[in-house]
Amino acid sequence: MSQFTGKISGGGFDELILPRLGCTRPEVSQGPGFGVDVSVVDIGNSLGLAMTSDPLSLIPSLGLAESAWLSVHLMANDMATTGFSPMYAQMVLNLPPTLSEQDFVVYWEHVHRYCAAIGAAITGGHTGNIEGQNSTIAGGGTMLLTAPLNHILLSSKACAGDLIIVTKECALSSAAILAMSFPETVKQKLGKQVYDDCCALFEQTSSLPDALAATATGHLKAMHDVTEGGVLGAVYEMAKASGVGVNVYNELLPVGYAQQQVTRLFDIDARFCVGAGSMVMAVKPGAEHIVLATLSARQIKATVIGEFTGPEQGYQLIDKDNVAHPLPYYEKDPYWAAFFKAYQQGWK
Repeated sequence: MSQFTGKISGGGFDELILPRLGCTRPEVSQGPGFGVDVSVVDIGNSLGLAMTSDPLSLIPSLGLAESAWLSVHLMANDMATTGFSPMYAQMVLNLPPTLSEQDFVVYWEHVHRYCAAIGAAITGGHTGNIEGQNSTIAGGGTMLLTAPLNHILLSSKACAGDLIIVTKECALSSAAILAMSFPETVKQKLGKQVYDDCCALFEQTSSLPDALAATATGHLKAMHDVTEGGVLGAVYEMAKASGVGVNVYNELLPVGYAQQQVTRLFDIDARFCVGAGSMVMAVKPGAEHIVLATLSARQIKATVIGEFTGPEQGYQLIDKDNVAHPLPYYEKDPYWAAFFKAYQQGWK
């Protein structure tokens, strides 16, 4: 499997990973699972230890500070689905030999600043250079937190009847990274305004504020952050993890003009590509207006896009004529292929 094709497929995860999870320990209350963002261990005294792991980014065309931002906040977004902020971080850096000491100092300084800003202490890890390393992934990290066990939200706890809220818009991170990585091409083909708007989207790729604000209302049942597979992929994963069905209304999906333009240029569907910065939330019926108002008060856009249903109803995407179609789920996010195709074609 190419290092550029994204996460392991669902079938590979089920067949290769899940049957081989080491020792079975009763205190593990949530282990790995399809569509599950965090694992949780019961550490006693009614406390849970939640943790998540993700790759670290180092994308030269994007920039050192921006790569550090993604390294920190993509993990923090997973942690945010618990309803709490990350407390600790471990970082394993497998750096390319071509990275200068000066550039590493800049990168690590920003990792430090971004962790400090969200209250996460870096508690350890490993740092080294790897010969032949030329990937945009420069290692991996783990974030952890402790919180009252019965207050930790999980993406697998959505129920039939819950309404679905998505924050912000589709394809935030895809559009931002593609525009920032190929600025000359985007400005030439789409204009400087679209390029500037997409660059501004990059600052929205943290969903921690969304999650904490919504959790404070007391009306959330579950959350799942939008990563590979986009908003529709995240909704599908959340439904499958929770053992429920889903109706999503295509016309309600929020897609900004800049994202539409960039994703069309790169020939990908904004609904199905990496969308870090958005959060999918399962909300108690009747409480959606409270959650929406709370987010709006913090200048966070949020939209009701559907509802979870009974499992017998399956996964459905409702079109503008109110006709139901099977909700697609793609094993591979189209963003990866689009990025490297543009790179190979010499887009600047």
